[in-house]
Amino acid sequence: MRALLGASHPAPTVAVTALATALAIGVGSPVRTWWVLGLAVLAGQLSVGWSNDWLDAARDTAVARTDKPLARGAVRVAEVRTAAFVALLACVLLSAGLGWWSGGLHLVAVASAWAYNLRLKGTVWSWLPYAVSFGLIPVFVVGALPGAPVPPWWAPAGGALLGVGAHLANVVPDLEDDASTGVRGLPHRWGPRVSSLVACAALVTATGCLVLGRGGAPGAAGLVGLAVAAALAVAACTVAVLRPRSRVPFLLVIAVAGVDVVLLVAAGRLLP
Repeated sequence: MRALLGASHPAPTVAVTALATALAIGVGSPVRTWWVLGLAVLAGQLSVGWSNDWLDAARDTAVARTDKPLARGAVRVAEVRTAAFVALLACVLLSAGLGWWSGGLHLVAVASAWAYNLRLKGTVWSWLPYAVSFGLIPVFVVGALPGAPVPPWWAPAGGALLGVGAHLANVVPDLEDDASTGVRGLPHRWGPRVSSLVACAALVTATGCLVLGRGGAPGAAGLVGLAVAAALAVAACTVAVLRPRSRVPFLLVIAVAGVDVVLLVAAGRLLP
C-alpha cells in the first residue's frame, strides 16, 4: 500500500487537491460542494499520478529511478494501472455531483493531464496540458457555485501561467533521464537554463495577473504576495540552474502556487 501511494505522486496530488478545495471555500461554496469538489479533484489527481508512473514504468526502470516504486519493483504495473482506472471512475462519478458545467470542466482538466501522460509529454506541446488543466481550476471551482458563474480573465490566465511554470520546473531535474529514453518535450528542446528562466518568468507573471489583473491599485497584501512569489520563483530557478537534478525547484513552485491560491482566496468575492 505504501508503494502504491508512492506511485501516485503524493506531493502534487495533495497540493492540487488542497489548493482547489481552499479556493472553493474562499469563493463561498456550500460545504457539500467543496467536499464533493475536493474528493473529485483528489480522485482525478490520483488517476493522473498513477497513470503517469504506469505509462513511464519501462523508462523509469531503464534509468534506474530509485524514487519510483515501479522501477524498484515495490509494486506491480498491473496494480498501478488498475488503481489509475478505479480512481478515474471515482473522479467521473464525483464530478457528476458538481453539475454538468463544473463537473464537465473538471473532467476536461483531468483528460488534459492524461493526454500529457499518454502522448504530449514527448512533444513540443508538452506545456499545453499544464496550461489547460491549471487554467481550468478557478473556472470549474467558481462554476460549481449556484448559477454557474464564470471568473474574470485574470484567474484562469494566472492558473495557466502557473501550470506552465510548474511543468518546466518539474521536468528540469529529469531532462537527462528523459532524453536517454526518447522523451523530447519542450523543456528538453530548450535545455535546463532556458527552461528555468522561462519557468521563473511564467510564475512571476502568473502572480502579477492575480495581483494586478483585477484593476485599480493593488493592496498591501497583494504587493507582499507578489514579492514573496517572485522571491520563491527566483530561488526555484536559481536552484534549477545550479543543481539541475534537484527536486527543490518543484517544491518551491508548489509554494508559489500556495501564495497564488492565498491571493485567489483573498479575492474570492471578486471571482463569481
